[in-house]
Amino acid sequence: MPAFATDAVYPSRPVRIVVPVAPGGSADKLARTLATKLSEKWQQPVVVDNVVSASGTIGASQVAKAKPDGHVLLLGGEGVTLNASLFRNLPYDTSCAFRGVTKAVVNPQVLVVRPDLGVRSFQDYVSLARRKPGELALGLPGNGGIAHVVHEMLSRQVGMKVNYIPYPGGAPATVDLLGGHIDATLITLAAVTDYVRAGKLTALAVTTPYRSRALPQVPTLAEAGAAGFAVESWQGLLAPAATPAAVVERINRDVTAVLHDATTRSQLEDAGHVVVPRRRRNWMPRSRATCPNTRR
Repeated sequence: MPAFATDAVYPSRPVRIVVPVAPGGSADKLARTLATKLSEKWQQPVVVDNVVSASGTIGASQVAKAKPDGHVLLLGGEGVTLNASLFRNLPYDTSCAFRGVTKAVVNPQVLVVRPDLGVRSFQDYVSLARRKPGELALGLPGNGGIAHVVHEMLSRQVGMKVNYIPYPGGAPATVDLLGGHIDATLITLAAVTDYVRAGKLTALAVTTPYRSRALPQVPTLAEAGAAGFAVESWQGLLAPAATPAAVVERINRDVTAVLHDATTRSQLEDAGHVVVPRRRRNWMPRSRATCPNTRR
């Protein structure tokens, strides 16, 4: 086994966590929470690098092509697999490029509007969208991401049409919503919990089949009128595919310990995440046995 795969020397230098969306959103905040705690545990700097471009594919590509020794990681989610369906010519093979390290959290997506829109419920939102088809400006935290897919599913189910406005992440979409430049956004709950609590945004419904502990007054979409609707998103750490198993297990063990820390867990769950640390085994669409050897 290569020397760098042993607990004794990992990490041997600073660790970089690539976040393929703009700073300030839920993925960025999760990455920075992990980075702070892991820096303390590993006695090495753990830096967060926001690589924002091409619906997250540029950042993912940097990780896919990095030296597979655990020192470059991706804070990813369902967008990694969605991109494989949306783009024909990715600079990597999604099925073979990554190895799951740990699934850290699952999340409700939440539909929020600016308070002065005069919309107080999901049914109000649907009624307005039907009266003004294509006029409601809905900010998307990424073109083709989970919010885009979920809202399109929802639109087809209830019969409405909105104007999608793509942003390079949840934070820029939220800033424009707070500023009144758009009407609504569908976004990971943890990105907007504080704004909802402060009355700066109105939350209409969450996409999960359960209400969030962080905002228990907000109904599920199924409760609000979209019968049977249920979607849950996730965020976690991925490594280059050829990263040795011993390194992956070490990172997984330490991240799991961080997420089980009572203070950290409380902080994340108060924001709206559901903490579920575990390995992401076999998440790739096909077996790694069919993948070429990616070691260098």
